[in-house]
Amino acid sequence: MSRIGNRELKIPAGVEVTIQNNSVIVKGSKGQLEQAIPSVIKVENTDGVITTKRSNEIKHTKQLHGTINSLIQGMLEGVSKGFKKELEINGVGYKAALQGDKITLNLGYSHPIEYKIPQGITVTIPKPTQIVVEGISKQLVGEVAANIRSYRKPEPYKGKGIKYKNEYIIRKEGKSAGK
Repeated sequence: MSRIGNRELKIPAGVEVTIQNNSVIVKGSKGQLEQAIPSVIKVENTDGVITTKRSNEIKHTKQLHGTINSLIQGMLEGVSKGFKKELEINGVGYKAALQGDKITLNLGYSHPIEYKIPQGITVTIPKPTQIVVEGISKQLVGEVAANIRSYRKPEPYKGKGIKYKNEYIIRKEGKSAGK
């Protein structure tokens, strides 16, 4: 029994949902998203409530049931509110700068790193040590934030690197001197 798949999703005000053959199109004030739906899952829109139903009880179908329901919920939230990830840069001389559609990162390497921002994503840099990634697609916002973080993950000894704003780094003690 999929509890997530059986959820009823309420459509927020100002959001329009269109269900075609094998896809769901969600339009809102922030933009439009589309998701392909497998043939074993049926999506219904009745009186502003979206429900998902599966056609059989095979394990794979049950897994898809909950996944599709969660993806549609993310689409509804994305086109109405949007998603946001905040990153912090720690380290002496580590900084970020925005140049058109590219982010230039100075992270202690011998060269600056340039990251091209994909379409549909907005990046702001309020301080040289802060990066804010925003967009309507939850998957794309998370992927961009993870890619930026991967250039210099936080290390446990001094805490240097790029981390999520709410991420807690477990610090380690350095080498202790011999006796």
